[in-house]
Amino acid sequence: MSDSSPIPQPPERAVPAESGGINKQRRRGRGAVSNRSGRFETFVSFASDDGWGTLDELDAFKTEILTERPAKIISSNKSPDIKFDKSINPYRGCEHGCVYCYARPTHTYLGLSAGIDFESKLFVKENAAKLLEKELAADGYQPQTIAFGANTDAYQPIERQYRVTRSLLEVLDRANHPVSLITKSATIVRDIDILSSMAERGLVKAAISITTLDRKLARAMEPRASTPEKRLEAMRLLSEAGVPTAVVVAPIIPALNDPEIETILKRATAAGATEAGYVVLRLPHELRGLFREWLQTHYPDREAHVFSLLRSMRGGKENDSTWGRRMRGSGPYAWQLGRRFEIATKRLGLNEHRLNLRTDLFSPPVMQGQQMKLL
Repeated sequence: MSDSSPIPQPPERAVPAESGGINKQRRRGRGAVSNRSGRFETFVSFASDDGWGTLDELDAFKTEILTERPAKIISSNKSPDIKFDKSINPYRGCEHGCVYCYARPTHTYLGLSAGIDFESKLFVKENAAKLLEKELAADGYQPQTIAFGANTDAYQPIERQYRVTRSLLEVLDRANHPVSLITKSATIVRDIDILSSMAERGLVKAAISITTLDRKLARAMEPRASTPEKRLEAMRLLSEAGVPTAVVVAPIIPALNDPEIETILKRATAAGATEAGYVVLRLPHELRGLFREWLQTHYPDREAHVFSLLRSMRGGKENDSTWGRRMRGSGPYAWQLGRRFEIATKRLGLNEHRLNLRTDLFSPPVMQGQQMKLL
């Protein structure tokens, strides 16, 4: 059926979809077009037709759910590029399948691919709520805003079944602990009951990420995320429920979705957004090859132009992880994007006020067997 003999991994360029990629029918509903081995693997193997056409008989990739039981649930970071130090990721991997997702390379630490494995082999942190209670109750814990969705989406499709994100919000709600959320999913409106209650106490803000308003581009680029219209509707419902709402135009991909910046901001403002942000496309590690082969498959006429502009914003490289430059880029084109965003947000009245969430209401959970505080 296939030849799994190892071959050397190409150093930079992606395996072309027509030779090393995955058959279109097998990868339907997925963002990546291949399942290439990660940088920690010595060899890569892929299915190859032996002349009998048996590759056409293989089933489409199915989503596989695995359980992860971490020792801690709150992650810390020291990056000066982001506005939070603490975050929680209820899941590892993301079924949304966004081809540009900078979190894809994290799957390679598990010996899995940053390609289709990332969006089809998902890990659920079922003990997340209990861990969170324990960490919030620890002596000396100092409350600060915890971000959801910083790595993988907390409202990806499996949240409807596993409800890990909701269980975490319930813990934070009881403890009066601030939280910020960013998602591409309209599923967030399911939790409006909790979010609106927390918003009344100044404990929550929500951001919806919108990459494009073009349904065709969205379907190809982020196949299992909510449609752009659903995201705008979620923004409207959150805003009407009193939840402070922001829009994040991310990632901005030159020569692909950058003409939409002003339109996205205008539509989001009409839906109730009061704050806005943006991030330029990042291509760390395996993502560089995956994104290139996606362009070769879906937009071959734009590949050279997209990467030429990316290099112009990354000091001649296709990725620059330097703090202070990795989120926005540098150079004339990056400057132009920044000024367009700045002018549009000013015209629309976005970012006039930045909401700081409250920490003074925090009440640590009381664990079983733990003595309650007198005061």
